[in-house]
Formats: sequence, structure tokens, C-alpha cells
Amino acid sequence: MSSEKKYCAICAWRVGCQKRFSVVTDSQGCVRCPDYSRDLSIKDSDIEEAVKKDQQA
Repeated sequence: MSSEKKYCAICAWRVGCQKRFSVVTDSQGCVRCPDYSRDLSIKDSDIEEAVKKDQQA
């Protein structure tokens, strides 16, 4: 099982995606979308930093 998080917010197709609100997600919010591909311009450290900011709010 992969430990990579798959969120619509980090998908390369998020801007024009028509499936954004209809894909299956697991209990952690990770998507199960056949079209998902990670936006490589978003680094893991950027995600971790955003999660920390969100938890502090």
C-alpha cells in the first residue's frame, strides 16, 4: 500500500477537473481517481507546512 497522499488539492488536473466532487475518498480524504496525477511543482514540505498552519487555526 502506498503512503503517498492523494488529494484533489495537489492533483495536476485540479483546475479543470470535472470529477473533483464526485470521486471516492477514503477516511483520510485521499482520492481514488483514475485520472489523478500529482502536481510535481508542489513539494512534500509545502504540504506539511500547510497542514501545520491549518492545525494551528
